Amino acid sequence: MASDTIISAHVVDYLIIALYFVFVLGIGIVARRQVSDSVDFFLSGRSLPAWVTGLAFVSANLGAVEIMGMSANGAQFGLPAVHYFWVGAIPAMLFLGVVMMPFYYGSKVRSVPEFMYRRFGTGAHLVNSLSFAVAQLLIAGVNLYLLGTIIQALLGWNLYLALVVAAVIVLSYITLGGLSAAIYNEVLQFFVIVAALLPLTLLGLHKIGGWSGLKEQIASAAASNPDGPSAAQQLSSWPGTALTGFSSDFLSVVGIVFGLGFVLSFGYWTTNFVEVQRAMATSSISAARKTPIIGAFPKMFVPFITIVPGMIAAVMVSEIARTKAGEDVTGGAGGTVDYNDALIYLMRDLLPNGLLGVAIAGLLAAFMAGMAANISAFNTVFSFDLWERYVKKDREDGYYLRIGRWATVGATVVALFTALLASGFSNIMDYLQTLFGFFNAPLFATFILGMFWKRMTPTAAWIGLIAGTLSAVLVAFLSDGTLGAISIGVLPLSGQGASFVAAGAAFVVDIVLSVIISLVTTPKPASELRGLVYSETPKEDLVDEAEKTLPWYQRTLPLAGVALVIVIVLNVAF
Repeated sequence: MASDTIISAHVVDYLIIALYFVFVLGIGIVARRQVSDSVDFFLSGRSLPAWVTGLAFVSANLGAVEIMGMSANGAQFGLPAVHYFWVGAIPAMLFLGVVMMPFYYGSKVRSVPEFMYRRFGTGAHLVNSLSFAVAQLLIAGVNLYLLGTIIQALLGWNLYLALVVAAVIVLSYITLGGLSAAIYNEVLQFFVIVAALLPLTLLGLHKIGGWSGLKEQIASAAASNPDGPSAAQQLSSWPGTALTGFSSDFLSVVGIVFGLGFVLSFGYWTTNFVEVQRAMATSSISAARKTPIIGAFPKMFVPFITIVPGMIAAVMVSEIARTKAGEDVTGGAGGTVDYNDALIYLMRDLLPNGLLGVAIAGLLAAFMAGMAANISAFNTVFSFDLWERYVKKDREDGYYLRIGRWATVGATVVALFTALLASGFSNIMDYLQTLFGFFNAPLFATFILGMFWKRMTPTAAWIGLIAGTLSAVLVAFLSDGTLGAISIGVLPLSGQGASFVAAGAAFVVDIVLSVIISLVTTPKPASELRGLVYSETPKEDLVDEAEKTLPWYQRTLPLAGVALVIVIVLNVAF
């Protein structure tokens, strides 16, 4: 045992963690028995119930972004970070369930890029497949890096050794059981994560004097740090200038609503195969539609176990408070303390042994869930959309099953290297939002235009995708520090505000170019667009008639309406 660990765990904590890993690997072994062909491995045989995929849907996203990234946002910016949930997630999740899942599920495609192939042909499909594969390797590296930091904080191991150990654990159960192993582990991980983080919020609020005590402490700290965000900026979600970095309240609101709430959010939730894959593993079109809607209910309350602990850490943990005041503090997973360490230090200061073991298992669960989601989506796209379509066609099913397992191994190895890129960001959300702007924003523009405008052409699709991605990269390159050492800082934008602008630029460029090019090129005949374009698809193809006989709380539209009302109330309340 190293003497410089951040967390001082005892035997009982290690026993709890070991028990959790026994369950994780056991699920992988059991799931392996159900894998007989590629559909079982990549899509769980399309046999899972909606409540399982709904919890897996939100758990797959409950990785590095939610846990460390959002607690870092809470520590740095305060309440405006809730926009990533109540504006930047729930509306898009409901739209996915109500409008888009019938197209995905009804077409029986195995991946989102395969849907692109049917709608636009080879050019757009190849661009989408390659960009998605690269994005998943980069984002898997984020989850792996943060998983490694937890092992480092617990055992004091060298970060590189911790990364290798973490990678081997995730690789084991994904290679064994494929998507079923990932999904059932994600359901387990959801409950472990909640059990880990809820006590942290409750104990922290109790110790600091409740919500009113937290507000007083934040106001006091803000008054002594005039260079940081004010108390008003941290304790009200709107206009969110602390988060966006815009001096204008109006521009901040526009950035949040358009850049985050529309482009980034809809781009991520409606076209990201990591999430859509969970819904596509269900047993019916009705279950597929309800998957993201069921996931929306726990999702909207996640800020209370991620952002609020970050806010508590910013005033209760001396290292985080000093970092927020502008000091360089030695320690932390990366050698110096940054906002990503907020949750680890809060666990150190608040949790007794035993409960500490549950919390550590929860963090490990979160990062494994996130990384497993990225890897399982990558191996599907690599095997079907790249290898089968462009390298080795028409081979037996077992061949592609083996390719999927080898792709899992390869992706895990690459993630070891992309994890080092993530280590250079003090707030991991800056890095992730930049990636989403590059890959998801232009893809959403192409999808939404192609789904509702039958005149859009295959040529417009692939040119729009490339131009949109390049425009986002250009904005990030010109912004202050968004791409680290290689940005040149011509535009006065930084952090997450810069990612909102980059995403908006990608979306607009893609839409404008796609419209112009579509008007001068030849579209696909209407006869080939059934199930791919809204106006050319009969309504009976988009609904499950059997759902009409179910009680209201088991039907898609009433459930979506309830979720929408609750999230509006939360936005008003905070």
